[in-house]
Amino acid sequence: MGGESMSMCCGVFNKVKPYLLMVGLQFGSAGMYVISAQTLKNGMSRYVLIVYRNAIAALVLAPFALVLERKTRPKMTFSIFFQIIVLGFLEPILDQNFAYLGITYTSASFASAIMNAVPSVTFVIAVMLRLERVKIKEVRGIAKIIGTIVTFLGALVMTLYKGPSFHLIGSANTAASGTGTDPSEKHWVSGTLFILIGCCAWSAFFNLQSITVKKYPAELSLSSLICLMGAMQSAAVALVAERHPAAWRVGWDSRLLAPVYTGIVSSGITYYVQGIVMKTRGPVFVTAFNPLCMIIVAVLSSLILSERLYLGSIIGGIVIAIGLYSVVWGKAKDYSTPSQECVDPKAETQKLPVSVADKVAVENGDIRK
Repeated sequence: MGGESMSMCCGVFNKVKPYLLMVGLQFGSAGMYVISAQTLKNGMSRYVLIVYRNAIAALVLAPFALVLERKTRPKMTFSIFFQIIVLGFLEPILDQNFAYLGITYTSASFASAIMNAVPSVTFVIAVMLRLERVKIKEVRGIAKIIGTIVTFLGALVMTLYKGPSFHLIGSANTAASGTGTDPSEKHWVSGTLFILIGCCAWSAFFNLQSITVKKYPAELSLSSLICLMGAMQSAAVALVAERHPAAWRVGWDSRLLAPVYTGIVSSGITYYVQGIVMKTRGPVFVTAFNPLCMIIVAVLSSLILSERLYLGSIIGGIVIAIGLYSVVWGKAKDYSTPSQECVDPKAETQKLPVSVADKVAVENGDIRK
């Protein structure tokens, strides 16, 4: 009875594990938006922030990758190396640069809201690359299509309609008009376009990462290499854009907190966990949780940064939540999760806890290469 109970617990945990990991990532990403927005407003160069962010992520992940994956790391090929270079260009260079630029022109909550178009763009790219299966004659297939469209429409509502603004903390400006009072609003359109460019780059990154992680199933090593390539490429860009030595200085303030937090949480841990979840659930499942980050950012930015929460954001958030539920429900049975994924405790000493189940899944042939 004890063995059956343990087996049942393992089965339940492995079914909910992808959901728990993705929800946790959204809280980490929310902190990135708030901390980065505050740091950029304080004058830190986005080019320098990106270099430090990816360099710190690579340094933190590299020791774990060298030790924990020394026996399982596959051989590096030119094809995989080239894909890693492209991944380093898509996320650290394109996505982060344009997203940070968009944040400076708009706000943290607005940027996180627009990024909710990522599931829709990722879905389209995944279907084009035949990474995503769509059966339009089935109810779940229709739910995925409708869900991604609804998610995109929710983000569109937040872009086109502002309405009255609110503060979660009472103030004299509560429910004030949202037009012409924020200096950043004159760059609102260009800021939106920059964020959308970053959104497309992030979507392409998700799809390419899902392909690369199947050919190079060493998540820690892959994540550290992506961060290393991103740091090297972003350093080349930063040296051209920021020639003044003062731009590279950091102190015991947000200029240090932002690179450390975003490097460890938003780059290192995020890339690693995304790779694990993508191996069994696919790229669209990962991006479908992005709307949760928007809600968290809206609350934190209003409390910490005193940003206004617009009525359009509330309406759009509700629409996006409906789309999110539809996509996740439609994908619930796309990928089967083995119920017997309990492993020998001795094996856990060789891998991080979140990657043990993936090793067993590979041995059982559940992950298609």
